[in-house]
Amino acid sequence: MGEKIDLLFCDVIELLLEAVQSQKELKLKIVDKACVRLDMLKYFLQIAWNLKTMDNKKYLIISNALNEVGKMLGGWKKQVQNITLK
Repeated sequence: MGEKIDLLFCDVIELLLEAVQSQKELKLKIVDKACVRLDMLKYFLQIAWNLKTMDNKKYLIISNALNEVGKMLGGWKKQVQNITLK
């Protein structure tokens, strides 16, 4: 479980870096993929917490940070959609 969480963290970071560097035609697809990976990461973290492999304090800190990243990523996605539609 921990290895899957680590891989998802890395995937999200890689996709964000790739989106920054990509052409605007590809950016929306990459940002969408990052959103999906982030949701998967949140899901697996919740499973780890439910299985008591992570204490409450750590889970809350990570969960709050990931929710903030999700908000920023959602805003970026909207911005990219607006640019793509023009």
